[in-house]
Amino acid sequence: MTDQTGPERTPDGRHIIVNGRKWRATDPHIPEALHAELVKELMAARRLVKSRGDDVRFRVQDAKVALGERGDPWWEPAPKGRRARLASTMRTLLRHREGSTICPSDAARVVGGQDWRGLMDIAREVASELADRGEARVQQKGVDVDLATVRGPIRLAAGPSLGR
Repeated sequence: MTDQTGPERTPDGRHIIVNGRKWRATDPHIPEALHAELVKELMAARRLVKSRGDDVRFRVQDAKVALGERGDPWWEPAPKGRRARLASTMRTLLRHREGSTICPSDAARVVGGQDWRGLMDIAREVASELADRGEARVQQKGVDVDLATVRGPIRLAAGPSLGR
């Protein structure tokens, strides 16, 4: 769970209050280590927007969706919103890890909290969609594989269309 200190929160914990304005809070169910990675990537993306302009703003959007601050509300996710958040989380983690692979379960843990195992089939489907678009490569033991035929654990590597 993420740290509950910081800005004032609404009684339901779903929003923070900053200078009298209400903003959606980060999903408090994201495991701390993954939360830290997502926040670091968000900060890096914001710095890139300052230096490179709006053509990299999609990185901020992905990180904010992954954190639950944009997109479907994290407290009442819809199937389409869950898929979008899984995809954003996968892209954000792939960018953050710069050349290292990720496990689809990392994205499931971000989106599903303690119930992440129930999202694994959907996470694999989303990984397949990212691979189809060239945003990710599906690997097993460091070798690119076809997700439709491979069995067992997989990893995702950045694809040529990831956008950096």
